[in-house]
Amino acid sequence: MALSVNTNVASINAQRNLSKSSEALGTSMQRLSSGMRINSAKDDAAGLQIANRLTSQVNGLGVAQRNANDGISMAQTAEGAMTESANILQRMRDLSLQSANGSNDADARAALQKEVGALQQELTRIAETTKFGGTSLLDGSFGTKQFQVGSNANETINVSLRDVSADAIGANEIDGKGTVFGADAAAGTLVANEAITAGSLNINGVDVDLAATDGADGAAAKINAAATGVVAEARLNVVISGIDNTDNATINIGDDSYDLGEFGGDMARLTDEMVADGYDAVYDADAKEITLNATGVGGIESVMDAGTPAGGLEFDGVAANAAATSKTSEINLSSANKIGISNDGTADEGELFSGATSTLTSVEEIDISGTTSEGAQSAIQTIDAALAQIDAQRADLGAVQNRFGHTISNLANVSENVSASKSRIEDTDYAAETAKLTKNQIMQQAGTTILAQSNQLPQAALSLLG
Repeated sequence: MALSVNTNVASINAQRNLSKSSEALGTSMQRLSSGMRINSAKDDAAGLQIANRLTSQVNGLGVAQRNANDGISMAQTAEGAMTESANILQRMRDLSLQSANGSNDADARAALQKEVGALQQELTRIAETTKFGGTSLLDGSFGTKQFQVGSNANETINVSLRDVSADAIGANEIDGKGTVFGADAAAGTLVANEAITAGSLNINGVDVDLAATDGADGAAAKINAAATGVVAEARLNVVISGIDNTDNATINIGDDSYDLGEFGGDMARLTDEMVADGYDAVYDADAKEITLNATGVGGIESVMDAGTPAGGLEFDGVAANAAATSKTSEINLSSANKIGISNDGTADEGELFSGATSTLTSVEEIDISGTTSEGAQSAIQTIDAALAQIDAQRADLGAVQNRFGHTISNLANVSENVSASKSRIEDTDYAAETAKLTKNQIMQQAGTTILAQSNQLPQAALSLLG
């Protein structure tokens, strides 16, 4: 190798290696001081891209957990309010049962209605004022909202809340007709008396086969047995009047019979007999009429004894002293949900529920006052349906709370594992990096020493010039 003064190749080589070791030392010190293996794209371009995606996922999972916890808090707020609404409905039910008792007169029932009215107002007030933050929960404006419970778009859980105001909960009802004891009365005689046309009735997707001889009570029993989610009840409401000591008919109500010839026109005693048999019967001495309400019976009929019919017996103001006269019960369908109903196309004016749609009898409409227990009996059915609606909503909220809880647990588990993956990619391995630091420090010291020595090599030329 030539001895040169102008170009010191050994020094250049030492400088190059010293620069590399200094750069490596700087990288080690940066990684150790920042704790990050990747501090810029030059450290690991692919790793930087993956780590950034994982960072987005980890951050999103954290936000999703907070969102799910907010969902739980909101559901708990709504359910807490509905718990009190259910307590109010239970109290209203107790008052209705009390009002239905025969020991109460109109004044007592009016007093009970005062508390019912106050509870109706409180039920609506709770619904209108229950909020989570600024969002109303139970007044019907909430509808269905999405809770973002994932780190990516459209990873949501839907929560729905219904209106639980007094005017929005209650029984969905349909009133229809039935038949009793076979043949109908003459057309136009008793307008409530219509026959059931044999055929199939579809209620909420379930077929119920009816026969023309079922009667209102039989049809109601078949509907209840079909598990349609609908409660059917045969109801008879009739005013019996005009009875005097010449009446010789026998009145049949369900399985009970009353021979008018044994009462001699004493309608008060006839009323007592009906009450003793469990019927809701009230005698108005001034009007000389009996208001009869009965459930679970096909209807009422009058059958004449042998001989010429006599007396002035009337059902709902219509003469019932013919050879055989009847009035059917109406079938009431009630459900906490809307009722979907259709028939098999059998065309007949007396088709049961033909073209009927359910209407809501709300808690707000409850009135347990009056001279009879009819309003109180109806109120019990309405309140039971309202309780079923609130219980169903609370069950939905309980289910979604549990779902949120499982979601949070899963999000925490995913976040833990993704964070570990992210750490392996971008975090500094201090054991390996400190070893590199030590190596690079030694290399820098050695490089500096060698550079100093290589810078002295051109001085060897002086000895030749000496």
